[in-house]
Amino acid sequence: MRVLVTGHEGYIGTVLVPLLQEAGHEVTGLDTGLFAPCLLGPAPAPVPTARTDLRDVQAMDCQGHDAVIHLAALSNDPVGNLDPELTYDINYRSTVALARAARQAGVARFLFSSSCSLYGAGPDDKPLTESAGFAPVTAYGESKIRAERALLELAEEGFSPVFLRNATAYGYSPRLRGDLVVNDLVANALLSGQVRLRSDGQAWRPLVHVADIAAAFVALLEVPRERMHATAYNVGQTTENYRIIEVAQIVTDLVPGSEIVFSGDSAADKRNYRVSCDLIAAQVPEFSPRWTLRDGVGQLVDAYRSHGLTREAFDSERYQRLRRIEALRQAGQLDSRLRWVGNSEPAAA
Repeated sequence: MRVLVTGHEGYIGTVLVPLLQEAGHEVTGLDTGLFAPCLLGPAPAPVPTARTDLRDVQAMDCQGHDAVIHLAALSNDPVGNLDPELTYDINYRSTVALARAARQAGVARFLFSSSCSLYGAGPDDKPLTESAGFAPVTAYGESKIRAERALLELAEEGFSPVFLRNATAYGYSPRLRGDLVVNDLVANALLSGQVRLRSDGQAWRPLVHVADIAAAFVALLEVPRERMHATAYNVGQTTENYRIIEVAQIVTDLVPGSEIVFSGDSAADKRNYRVSCDLIAAQVPEFSPRWTLRDGVGQLVDAYRSHGLTREAFDSERYQRLRRIEALRQAGQLDSRLRWVGNSEPAAA
């Protein structure tokens, strides 16, 4: 297929694009380049890229494609909390506008990168299925709910959206995100000897390796339409739900000499939920997740060491999304609406 991937130079997209190419698909990227220079390790091979802001996409940008994989978004809760209305503009309204443009251009499949964050403060007595109620605690989670509901209204015979509610991502990507909980804990263990928790560690969180997220997109791109049309899937494995303290214990097991340290007031985390991934396992057997948390932590340890990660680099704008955006704004390269100013180009991190 010819596939348009938005946000292809982000954390997930950088892993997904090579996987799509290996499967024989032709990839075009659409990305403003905010995080293009934010590399740990060699840069991936480039693909044809439209330097178009998501808010400006037109039907012509989607023409000639069989599918759109929509990753681009303000990508986590701290970034989303910069300006909740801006979060809704990019993550919700622009998603709907993109889907309308894709439908107008004759694109048949629209794969939306949603999130288990929409479950928010769910009950922890059992894993939540896709039919569970929503209880978002952030603008990011709420934006995913609004986008899913609007995309459902656009579904028709010739236009099939599918919603990949990804568990909390972790693992090595050449465009690393250090603000993800597992990636952060492993880096701190290696660089300071402390697995630093910012909560009491009792909250549940479903976890999924970035490579398994990418594999889920490839699988749902290729399955028969009736199995993906207007369907939501929790992406991960039901066995990969952990309390944060359990994550920390695995990290200390794999990083000798490290210890768990509680910082701040160590209050309870409002984001507390487990999810069931039994539906995707049953309906999309083509998706076969490979990674466990223990294996993924080991991969991160090896990647951080082999690429010479330092404390200064990890704490810098290169691997911290909010700091990257703030640095570009302070330098006058991004305006208050996160648009490039004048002829600004993606600056080195």
